[in-house]
This record gives sequence, structure tokens and C-alpha cells, in this order.
Amino acid sequence: MSQITMIGLDTAKHVFHALGFDRAWKEQLRKTLRRNRVLKFFAQLPPTVVAMEACSGSHYWARELEKLGHTVRLIPARDVRALRRGQKNDFNDARAIAEAAGRPDQRFVPIKGVTDHDFQLLQRLRRGYINARTAQSNRIRGLLAEYGLVLPKGLAALRRRVPELLEDGDNDLSAVVRHLLHQALEYLRQLDQQIATCDQQMKQQLQHDELAQRLLAEPGLGEVSVACWRAVIGDGRWFRRGRDVSAAIGLVPRQHTTGGRPQLHGITKSGDKELRSLLIHGARSVVRHAHKKDDPLSHWICQLIARRGVHKATVALANKMARRAWAISVYGDEVRSY
Repeated sequence: MSQITMIGLDTAKHVFHALGFDRAWKEQLRKTLRRNRVLKFFAQLPPTVVAMEACSGSHYWARELEKLGHTVRLIPARDVRALRRGQKNDFNDARAIAEAAGRPDQRFVPIKGVTDHDFQLLQRLRRGYINARTAQSNRIRGLLAEYGLVLPKGLAALRRRVPELLEDGDNDLSAVVRHLLHQALEYLRQLDQQIATCDQQMKQQLQHDELAQRLLAEPGLGEVSVACWRAVIGDGRWFRRGRDVSAAIGLVPRQHTTGGRPQLHGITKSGDKELRSLLIHGARSVVRHAHKKDDPLSHWICQLIARRGVHKATVALANKMARRAWAISVYGDEVRSY
């Protein structure tokens, strides 16, 4: 058997499929593995390149395979899907994964460390609790509207008015409805407590992270946005330059060029939606107060607003914030101030 230089591994919950190729791209290995046999199998192989699709659990397997001496490359799912030939099956997926990893211009997904995954867990749990709280508040409003009781906007008004309605004996709410609304309100309070717990744990984790502390000193970056940055971008060393980071987040213009005539439109909005939204919201807060300050960044913002308007200046600042955050992640204290 010739030396295997590339293995395409199609991951799953219980059954994994591996295809190995030599330098001439001839198939030298075809293996079906149960989950508990994956690491034992790769421990017997000499160090090689293992390509996987970036999906659920792929970062865990990437970390474990790197401990065994292998080089792991995570491929975006859309790139794998474009190269799959024939019917949809596991071995065809493994072949497409290997072919994608062998392309000279292929871009790979950064492998998250354990710390990055901790930030991602907090971020996603917090976002899930917020979405559940929004859904629960809308549900309570809709149910009360069926009884002719319309509440003002905002969670504060809902928390204040619902107990008053439950205590009011002159409305048409029956005993059963009052009991169910009380339970719904208790669930809303539990979600508030869960969100507060996530915020507290996030703050504690940021305090013990050196990179996070440096990023928090930047204007427009808060605790939630820095935690999201650590979850999505990590230490930034997978990117060659700051421009690549802002492009990965979707803060660069969408291009449509044909016949040598370039056309630039709005931002691409690719990558992580939450991180892009947090950066833009943070930039908006900086832009709002720029006219009150006398530093170089504020001067640049005011001049850009005069030329391009507030909204484009906000997105431009978010782009600058992303590139500076990458520079701080990679170069540390060597980055100059604004």
C-alpha cells in the first residue's frame, strides 16, 4: 500500500466513513468506523492530513486528532457539497471532503480551542434564553389581547402590568386563566434569571482571559461582543490579515464585476450574524458620541459622516473595529492606538 497523504473523514453520531488517498489521488483506504473505534484507528496511522466537514462535533474530533499528530483541515459544508459526485452517500461525501481539502485555493475553518468553545456555549445559551424570553412575552401579550387587555411595549411594562391584571378582580379573566398566566409569568422570570446567570459567568470568564481584557479596552467593544468574538474568531491566527477577518464577518462590500466594470453594493452579510450585529451596534454607539470628542478616531468619524452619511460611517467603523481586534489578537501590545 502506498503512503496515504490525505484522508477524507465523514463524521456522524455513531458511524464514521474514511477514504484515504496517496499522492497520485488513488484510493488506498476505505473504512467504516464506529464512534468508539475512531481514535484507536487513527492512532495506528502515521501522521497525515485528515479533512473533515465543519459540522457538529468536528472541532472536538479535530482537537483529538491533532493530539495524535495528524494535521486536520475543516472544510465549509457548501464547498463539500459543490464537489460531491454521484448519489448522496457517506463515502461520496468523504471523497468530496478530501478533494476540497486538496484544492490549492481552499479556505479552511479555524479549529476552536476549549476556551473558544466555552465562550461559544455561553453565547448560544444566552441567545437561546433571550429568544425564548421574547417568544414568551409575545405569547403572553397575544393571550391577553384575546380578552381585550392590551399591554404597552417593552418587557418592563409587561412585568409590571401582568401582576396588576392578575390581582384585578373586575376583568374577565377566569380562575384557570389567572393560574396559567401566573405560571407563564414565572417562566418569564426564570428566563430572566438564566440570562443574568449567563451574563455573570461570561463576565467571570472574560476576567480570566488576557486577550479579552485587551479587546475590552477598545471603543465600541463590550463584554457580549468580546465573548462573541472569542467564540467565532478565537485568537485570530488562522487569518492572514485583518481584511480577511472583516470579509469573513461580512463587513465588506458585495462585488459584482463583469466586463472590467466593477460594481460595489451593500455589505455581503456573510459569516456570523450575531458578531456582525454586535460590532455594528457597538460602532453605532461610538459614532453617536463622536462629535463630543477631540481624539483622532472621532475626527475621522466626523469627516466620514460628512462625506458618506451616518450609516456608512457606522459600517466603516465596524470594519475598522474588526480589523483592529484581529491585530490586537495577533500582535498584542505592538498595535498602535487610534
